[in-house]
Amino acid sequence: MTVRWGLLSTSGIGRVAARAVAAADGADLAAVAGREPGRAADYATHVGAPVSYGSYEDLLADADIDAVYVPLPITLHAEWAVRALEAGKHVLCEKPLTLDPDEATAVFDAAERADRIAVEGFMWRLHPQTLLVQRLVREGAIGDLAHVRAALTVSAPAGDIRRTTDLGGGALADLGGYCVSAVRLFGGEPTTVRAVRTADPVGTGAGHDLRASAVFELPAGRLGLIDVGLDLERRDQLELVGTEGRIVVDDPWLCRAGIVELIRGERSERLPVDPDGAYRLAPPGPDNEDAYRIEFEAASAAFAGGPAPAFGRADAIAQARVLAATRRSAAEGVTVTL
Repeated sequence: MTVRWGLLSTSGIGRVAARAVAAADGADLAAVAGREPGRAADYATHVGAPVSYGSYEDLLADADIDAVYVPLPITLHAEWAVRALEAGKHVLCEKPLTLDPDEATAVFDAAERADRIAVEGFMWRLHPQTLLVQRLVREGAIGDLAHVRAALTVSAPAGDIRRTTDLGGGALADLGGYCVSAVRLFGGEPTTVRAVRTADPVGTGAGHDLRASAVFELPAGRLGLIDVGLDLERRDQLELVGTEGRIVVDDPWLCRAGIVELIRGERSERLPVDPDGAYRLAPPGPDNEDAYRIEFEAASAAFAGGPAPAFGRADAIAQARVLAATRRSAAEGVTVTL
């Protein structure tokens, strides 16, 4: 079965999604929707969609659409995910699904009522690069895991949607999800979090977190450390530190590097992430968008009755809970127990 996808927005990330759908096995881009008919039509032409709609409601009413990708501003994710599910569509929602665990619960309740599947789109977790790192940690390649350190910073000018408070902006909301998901994936569910922030001094994001750092207490004495920022040079970092070595991933979120580095003592190994070519990865480089293709292939397979998503209801609710606690800690200057 080929899953027919609709894109619920004319955003920049939707262009990446359209290319991913075109490259993915078992997926077909059927339609896009925007709030302005003319813009939606131009966008559809650009991304290769045969049909455009001038409202989200019209796309959801299209009986030929099997699944919907939701890359709207964060504060609209839960609402439109629920509406899509109630319209009988499967949903892949851009991260974070929501910043509120109760909203995340409502999304998955709607999916169960509709007998459909909802997926939160942290594409990096499905890539063979991440699977390799998980295997190395599981097999004891660095001894006992002690620290998970993750960072993501970008340079977003004042007025950028990521610095717009009423649309779910702020460094922790927009960027922190990646780092929190890494802390949870490798270190387990946090028991406490202590975060600090630098408030955004300008624009519609004034008072929100421009930069933030957090420390998480994790099971078995592990610690998680993250830092994010919206006014810094681009940094994508993940380091797993163990009692006998460490793993360094230079491009953890977009997964374009093709290798991970395993360091033990004075010895460093550069390990290929797909040595057998099983994942059909493009050459390393800035144009490599395989993480998104793999995400759409996995979602399409699940929606067509294949293997269930690797991360489902419990994970998405836990992710929202930790994000909410981290943002509360940064805003109030307190340690939050989860």
